[in-house]
Amino acid sequence: MPSEDERRQVSQAKAMLIGDCMKAAGYGQWRAAPELPKMGPKTLTDWRYGIHDGELAKKRGYKPEEAEQAAYDAAVNVGAVDGTSALGPDGQALQVCRGEARTKLKGDVVDYSDEAQKLGNEAFVRSKEDPTVVAAFQAWSACMKEQGYDYKQPLDASDDPRFGSRSVSPEEIAAATSDITCRDRTQVAKIWWEAETKIQAAALEKHAESLNKSRKDMDTAAKAAADVLAGKK
Repeated sequence: MPSEDERRQVSQAKAMLIGDCMKAAGYGQWRAAPELPKMGPKTLTDWRYGIHDGELAKKRGYKPEEAEQAAYDAAVNVGAVDGTSALGPDGQALQVCRGEARTKLKGDVVDYSDEAQKLGNEAFVRSKEDPTVVAAFQAWSACMKEQGYDYKQPLDASDDPRFGSRSVSPEEIAAATSDITCRDRTQVAKIWWEAETKIQAAALEKHAESLNKSRKDMDTAAKAAADVLAGKK
């Protein structure tokens, strides 16, 4: 999978190339739609197996930091748009410029991660069937039942429709803090991660040739983006 830095670098280079192209086409100072601020998980594995921050759970239940949510909501209210019309001549010019940018950047790092994403998703689903994970889920579920909650798997708690509103209720905080207690007691996230790691390692070995090619293509695109940002292209 591409790193966050690689994603950001390619996105910036793409915006620069498209902006130059749009200006040359007579559409002035085009600006890319602003990216929405990050909210919740900080990495690909953060929150993959559920919550893990006890202090945050005491304040926000299953929800992200309040400041993160506020920044995200403010950006959505402003609108992540670039100002072009979808069917107008400026929109058509934008499509041409995007194509040219893609060619100069030799693709996009995200495009080359499709197989890795697919294998990762499959590993996540398969990991829940691993005997050690099944046992850990049962232990976690039994622990939660002692606290008065009836959930079969860890992510069932955070997906509870009762906690789907923007506001954080005392009930949600109580459930989340109990969840953290049971996670710590049963080590369910560690066991789950270890099981999925084995499945992913096997997938990496099986698909090594195609994944290595994807990684090389990704490196090429990232290098092209770095050259653009450095003024070399």
